[in-house]
Amino acid sequence: MPGQVKVALPASCTSQQNAATANADTQLVRVTHPFHPLFPRQLPCVGKRYNRHGERLLLQTEDATVWSVPPQWTDLVSLDPEVVMSNGRSLLRVVDLMELATLVKRLSSKLGPR
Repeated sequence: MPGQVKVALPASCTSQQNAATANADTQLVRVTHPFHPLFPRQLPCVGKRYNRHGERLLLQTEDATVWSVPPQWTDLVSLDPEVVMSNGRSLLRVVDLMELATLVKRLSSKLGPR
């Protein structure tokens, strides 16, 4: 399943561990992204990783599976005020649409004319 890594397979992580593994003061984190399979569970954060996509939190489920989740999909990061104010009426923020347009333009130029 995407975003899921097994603890027994450290080679599946592409970056070095830079936070301690589970201990007595492990922080509980709630998954807030409505489409994530772990939503709205609260799980212990057993570490952090950094990869080409940025920071990832390692959240452990009861069966000892560790999931890699962006911090933006948890309650550790405040909700964007624009998202809160739209109250579900807008699928994308203006800045998201602008980033998407830039990405489409860049990818289109790489593919060339059809």
